[in-house]
Amino acid sequence: MPGLMERYRGRLPFDDDDPVVSLGEGTTPLVHAPHISQLVDADVWLKLEGLNPTGSFKDRGMTCAVSAAVREGAKAVICASTGNTAASAAAYAARAGMTCAVIVPEGKIAQGKLAQALMHGARVIALRGNFDQALTLVRALADDHPIALVNSVNRFRLEGQKTGAFEIMESLDELDALAIPVGNAGNITAYWKGFGELGVAPRLFGFQAEGAAPLVLGKKVDQPETVASAIRIGNPARWEEAMEAMTASRGDIRAVTDDEILAAYRLLAGREGVFCEPASASSVAGLLRYGAGGARRIACVLTGHGLKDPGTALDQAGGVIACEPCLSAVEEAVLGGGD
Repeated sequence: MPGLMERYRGRLPFDDDDPVVSLGEGTTPLVHAPHISQLVDADVWLKLEGLNPTGSFKDRGMTCAVSAAVREGAKAVICASTGNTAASAAAYAARAGMTCAVIVPEGKIAQGKLAQALMHGARVIALRGNFDQALTLVRALADDHPIALVNSVNRFRLEGQKTGAFEIMESLDELDALAIPVGNAGNITAYWKGFGELGVAPRLFGFQAEGAAPLVLGKKVDQPETVASAIRIGNPARWEEAMEAMTASRGDIRAVTDDEILAAYRLLAGREGVFCEPASASSVAGLLRYGAGGARRIACVLTGHGLKDPGTALDQAGGVIACEPCLSAVEEAVLGGGD
């Protein structure tokens, strides 16, 4: 299947003869959520970005950012990351034959994401600090060395990520609102850009975790904390653009608790059959807490796959039942003592 740069070349800042570094990203499913639709009295759809090649929406922007880096003659890429950007940058750099370095907050990255970055051959540096400090440092490094910075401050990242809006509108004839997790605020900015290029203007409902909600509070959070590691960011790089998008769309930015995020996380897996990472579930958690706001049709962006963070999944799921290898024991285990 062609990647998004092939599908949307005419809407992206690349010429026909420019290099393309692709893993077949994009074209992710948009699935109806009947149970959640009933709970909020609206037509709710789930954009499953966890089905991109490295398991998150980051691949949309990374194909463009790394392709641009190759075009510009860069030999290495660098990023700060809470996990998904690191995994994606490492994979696309490997595909391009480039060196990749990632800086992650020490002890604050989910194991699935760390494993990806390491397996793709990235040089992983665990910073004794938070994401915001890591981003400041990589920006300084990129200013002083011939290394391409592939965080969402890179304009090509937003160009790729805006294609998620294109895909939603290709599937739905109309959309009243988009619910989306907000961390570094690049994705919500990109979606608004994409919608604008199509001439549509759904309301944007952005959701942050209460312990990492600078846009809700209106001030930087020095020590952000949340179970949703992908949005554990206290000073978003795209702060102003995200707020402009929110205002222009007549939307809102709100906070949800970790308990609400985990409840939505379990609900999505247990009732809709969709396994996403905790940060992804914040879009649904916000919808469940605050309601549809009069919207009839809503798309919720689920930004990453549940296998990104197996530790949280095992903490939240039921336990494994041990069983002896005989029929009566298996019957007892399966039926739980019932007839």
